[in-house]
Amino acid sequence: MRKLWLLLVLASLTLMAACGGGGSGSSTITSVTVTCSPSTILYGQTSQCSATVTGTGSFSSGVTWTASAGTISSSGLFAAPSGGATSLQVTITATSTQDTSKSGAATVTVNPAQQTNNVQPIVVDAGPEPQTFTSTNVAFTTVTVCVPGTTTCQSIDHVMVDTGSSGLRLISGVLSIALPPETDPNNNNDAFDECLVFLDGYIWGPVATADVTMSGETASSVPVQVIIPSSSSPAVPSSCSVQNPAGGAGNEGGSSNSNSVATFGANGIIGVGLFQQDCGGYCVSQGSTCNSSNNNPCVYYDCPPSGCSPANIALAEQIPNPVTAFTSTGDDNGVIIELPSVPDGGSSPVGGPYLTGSLIFGINTQSNNQLNGTQVYDVPDSGPDAGGFTTIFNGNTYTSSFIDSGSNGFFFNDSSISTCPSPNQYWFCPTTSPLSLSAQNQGTNMTSPVSVSFSIENADNLFNTPNTAFSTLAGPYGSTPPVEFDWGLSFFYGRNVFTAVDNTNTPGVGPGPYFAY
Repeated sequence: MRKLWLLLVLASLTLMAACGGGGSGSSTITSVTVTCSPSTILYGQTSQCSATVTGTGSFSSGVTWTASAGTISSSGLFAAPSGGATSLQVTITATSTQDTSKSGAATVTVNPAQQTNNVQPIVVDAGPEPQTFTSTNVAFTTVTVCVPGTTTCQSIDHVMVDTGSSGLRLISGVLSIALPPETDPNNNNDAFDECLVFLDGYIWGPVATADVTMSGETASSVPVQVIIPSSSSPAVPSSCSVQNPAGGAGNEGGSSNSNSVATFGANGIIGVGLFQQDCGGYCVSQGSTCNSSNNNPCVYYDCPPSGCSPANIALAEQIPNPVTAFTSTGDDNGVIIELPSVPDGGSSPVGGPYLTGSLIFGINTQSNNQLNGTQVYDVPDSGPDAGGFTTIFNGNTYTSSFIDSGSNGFFFNDSSISTCPSPNQYWFCPTTSPLSLSAQNQGTNMTSPVSVSFSIENADNLFNTPNTAFSTLAGPYGSTPPVEFDWGLSFFYGRNVFTAVDNTNTPGVGPGPYFAY
């Protein structure tokens, strides 16, 4: 099982063309190479390009930028044209200012916003209406749920997109249609509930059944969880509530539907992470013998009228990653999140302090979801490090690190970085802002790690802007000793991030689970 989301921090890769001092004497330019990230974007989105100039002597690293379509700034930020009904291949060229005969080029693919049925819009904004609170660094989408096999449906906006969990969970007070309960054929067809523990609290609620639709993809008659239910639902068992993390929000605010959306920060959460089910084999064979510990949590409960008790649950009855249940072929092996670059200080595009992107279904199954040589980071699908790769940071090795769009920042431990004063004490406020940092990531398929650079800013300063998308927001992870580095939503800005599901195949690559970026 993976974690959901913390209420903390961010950071992102900032790729800027180096603009350096002038050359003189016998200096020579030997080559110019160009990279752009992400290399596949939608019309109207951006890609950050960087140029590496090599040479001899005191050569200049300055370049001038040109693009065959759209526009590109002096710092290499490419802005795709708007509109367009077909894919466009744009050539980005960087030419040496010292020797104009030397240049390098890269290609950025620009796709239509709704090229195929596998593209679902996402938005990073202040959260559900009425916006009496502000969500920060949360990616939302709209999900349509229906009573199975009927036209009784409801579209629910501002559902958080989470690559750190599996399954659709909707707040009870948001639902205006009655979804039928899922029953357990192994326990007298009793209804059953679920207790799911995240890093910032646990959620409790019954399991129901729904047809789930996003874009042109449908998952039919799949289990979903109705979270933070009314007081008429079964009471939370003590074996569930005792699992609440220290300082966590028990049942994410309790049973009062009047405040649950504001407490949770969304109308629901859709987990499109690494695993086909939210509990897997553990809940098939060990669920009824749980002891509420981290290594043996109580998750699913059989709930007859007499009360709820932990139960074993077959895979088919567990809440699934809805992507794996899509009835159309080919797009059920994973997802890509595409978000444009965000500058220091956060995003504030024309039209309001929000940012748009895409959730693309499938990997290497259509022209708009190709890996195209992107580095793959394989992760274990079982064991203590399930779903985690290795991050090396500040001389420490974290073997269960993960990429999680449901975390609203970078979360890592570094005692040399100051935290903010209350009420933002769970965020970093470095004295040097922005503060440039670097780490190394390595998957189980790799013989050596790959460096990744990012920077963080003073969170107090960020929160004093009207922006809601930050590529430099970060905070302490908190655990002692920490075994994880959480690459939250800030990592997603300016790059395409792939999440491949376990026991599914990626054409030309092989089985998941893995991350790629």
